[in-house]
Amino acid sequence: MAGCGQMKRRGALRLLAGGAALAALGGRPALALNAAPDSQPRLSQEQSRAFQAWMLRIISAQVERGPSPRWQHRDCAGLVRFAVNEALTVHDAKWMRANGIASDRRLPPELNLTPQQAALRNRWVQGEGQVGHFVTALALVQHNSRFVAREISQALPGDLLFYDQGDEQHLMVWMGAHIAYHTGTVTPTDNGLRTVDIQQLTKWKDTRWQPASNNPNFAGVFRLSFLS
Repeated sequence: MAGCGQMKRRGALRLLAGGAALAALGGRPALALNAAPDSQPRLSQEQSRAFQAWMLRIISAQVERGPSPRWQHRDCAGLVRFAVNEALTVHDAKWMRANGIASDRRLPPELNLTPQQAALRNRWVQGEGQVGHFVTALALVQHNSRFVAREISQALPGDLLFYDQGDEQHLMVWMGAHIAYHTGTVTPTDNGLRTVDIQQLTKWKDTRWQPASNNPNFAGVFRLSFLS
């Protein structure tokens, strides 16, 4: 495995991890765990379930068929941004063809977003009052997600696993029966996409990647802040 982002704000990540631990103990979360502003629209529970199903379908399509040409920034955070943005779009026949998803397969229901909810697409809180199309792995969990737990038993499909590996940071996506991620490296013979069974990951030889509460490199499970 490899990290997918350079760690430029080490202190902020330490605050993130510390706030996660405090929240797990029932204490007041650190400021770094604050999600997007309260004015951000949220999806209903029904919409959230549909979103999670589309997000997983889109990630699975990247793994099975290879990266879509529509996915530009290919690293761990880029995989999340791409899947989130595509899950929030309208999945009509044109979209199906562009993404190589067969329309004859059983598909999740449409989200039927309001205009305010649809504006979440390609809109990431970057920190310091800035909003834009791009967000790093750290800012993705720091400003666009909420802490769930350090125990993976609390994860739902579509949740994010966040790791601090010293000079790099890394995100993985909880897919239900397995984890999907991008290594952050692309070569002519390797697109960087990986999946690993959860049981296999919990016993990973390099213990820095084990999603365990006693692993100091594992900050915990995070959920996108606009989900109910």
